[in-house]
Amino acid sequence: MVKTLMGLAAVVVIAAGGFFGFELYTQHRITSEVEAAFEQIRAGGGKASHGKVSFDLKSRTLKIADIATESASQPPLSMKIASVTASGVGQPDAGRFAADSIETSDIEISANIAGPAGGSLSYKMPRVVMKDYSGPAVLRRPSAPASAIEMYQSALEQFAAISATSVSVPSITGTVNFGAALSGDFAYSGMALKDIKGGKIAAMQVERANFTVNTQQAGKADKMTGEIANLNSRDFDANAAAAILDPQNANDDRYYSFYGKTSAGPYTVTSALGLRMRIDQMTIDGVGARPSRLQLPTLLAMIPAAGATSPTPAQTREMIDKMAALYEGMRIGTAEMRGLSAETPQGPFKLQAIRFNLEDGKIGEFAFEGLDTGTPKGPIKLGRFALKSLDIANFMRMSAQFANPAQPPTPELIAGLFPLIQGVEIKGVTAPFKNTGKFVNLDSFDLNWGQFVGPIPSKARLTAKMTTPVDATDPAMKPLIAAGLDTLSADADIGGEWAEAARSFVVDVPKLEIGGLLKASARVALANVPRQAFSANAAQAIGAAAQIEAGTIEFTVRDLGGVDLAVTQYARAQNVNREAARQAIAQSIRDTSTTETLAPAMEAIRGALVSFFETPGQTLNIKLTPRAKVPAMQLVQMLKTDPLIALAQFRIEASTGL
Repeated sequence: MVKTLMGLAAVVVIAAGGFFGFELYTQHRITSEVEAAFEQIRAGGGKASHGKVSFDLKSRTLKIADIATESASQPPLSMKIASVTASGVGQPDAGRFAADSIETSDIEISANIAGPAGGSLSYKMPRVVMKDYSGPAVLRRPSAPASAIEMYQSALEQFAAISATSVSVPSITGTVNFGAALSGDFAYSGMALKDIKGGKIAAMQVERANFTVNTQQAGKADKMTGEIANLNSRDFDANAAAAILDPQNANDDRYYSFYGKTSAGPYTVTSALGLRMRIDQMTIDGVGARPSRLQLPTLLAMIPAAGATSPTPAQTREMIDKMAALYEGMRIGTAEMRGLSAETPQGPFKLQAIRFNLEDGKIGEFAFEGLDTGTPKGPIKLGRFALKSLDIANFMRMSAQFANPAQPPTPELIAGLFPLIQGVEIKGVTAPFKNTGKFVNLDSFDLNWGQFVGPIPSKARLTAKMTTPVDATDPAMKPLIAAGLDTLSADADIGGEWAEAARSFVVDVPKLEIGGLLKASARVALANVPRQAFSANAAQAIGAAAQIEAGTIEFTVRDLGGVDLAVTQYARAQNVNREAARQAIAQSIRDTSTTETLAPAMEAIRGALVSFFETPGQTLNIKLTPRAKVPAMQLVQMLKTDPLIALAQFRIEASTGL
């Protein structure tokens, strides 16, 4: 029995010795592997150190204390970590490391920021927890000491090789400092990342973020505080971001999508100078970029270092051109802000929504809706304002050419602005009319242009509808006031288009209605209109204009009450009754003298006009057809000097009807 117990004790001692021997061996091996990983950073030109490394074989828990690293890039990025604890560690295969949980405590990250002003940025994270981690057992070493861009690219590629079910960061605090011009601090709470795999993050969230910023501009100090809540984002793709930064993809013109839908709000900002702003919600979706235009390394290389001399005009233009290319390299499917309100020293304002999209450097539509603000004369409301097809990239390039005060912009340069915006839409405007307490209402205004010949549009259309009070202080408006019209409304549709094959230009007015007075339509045609007439060069355009000929001109006017208004005003002025006034106006038209050449044509016009005034509600039709080729510029001059001679160039048809 004693021998048996002694034998059993020997087995236990041997087993225990073997266990602790194996644990010591494992501890030594893991310590060596940790040191090898840190040596990789040092071999790349960076700095890296760590404290005690321990491993508990039973619980498979690895602990590393006092980690400190500094990147080789300039300016360097530094990081300190008090401890890293990985629980449930394992090695699924020779090239992978896995852990049920990795908890990191007291992380500090700091970096200096290059640029003319210089600055610094720091982050602190008391605790970071990662669940179900799997990643490479050995970090891939960068090929050479890298720039900041290459370092970020390398980090993104490393990130693409790991997976985790979640990462939680209860809090983050940080500071930013650019000297007296700008400094501040910020904090995040409730940050979490979910389903990390293959370089993608399925969802990210931040429960709340706030900041304080101190600025100094034009001798005025300001302190701004802000808070944003409920930041959520999905479908981040680190592979796409890495591909965009890869110099080997510099000629790749494809779009890489690296963000799905992101939303946040409410967002509030308060300034010590009196500004209070709130945005209920912000969303952005479909964010992508194409490497061929997004040349970040080239742009960053052009930023002057601190203390460098001011860039020359040529260098400034080159930098603006590179920045414009950034817009051409970005794509935003939709971006929207809703529920924007602010209190300013000038008064409050509210805005229901701002929205836009971006692709190829162009904003397809930039719109804001539901503006409500005030002026000393009264409130202003705007239902909708939109710019259509705004070419923001080329606008930046052209702005660089306007920046030289010693070189005024040429007409050709100014004309080059036309293609950058292809339309304006305004709806639902209410604005105060002088100091009357009344309001002007613009129901709709829609102006579009296109079909460019060089920088000049050869096609345009305007539709508008508005109502305005009649100004009782204007002598010209007194007849309307006397007739009981205290408001006027207008509804117009006006278009013009050049047809190159026919060399014709037609101005078409299908509708022009002055509420309560008349409704009109018109069509004016010009013939032999050459392409050069749309030149931005004034001399060339004037020379081409000499070739333009007048075409057929048609007018239609329907009386909606304007005739009765004219009769009433005439009767009041002559102190006669309305019927006598009507007959007097008709007789004055009959007595109009004319030349012998114009007699037949004027007779038709006189008869139509007499009928138009004698019977309310009539429709007057006039058509002018050129008798021969009539140069348009010559016709304009004749209209100024002798309109009757100008009319003699046309065959005139006139008629009326109910």
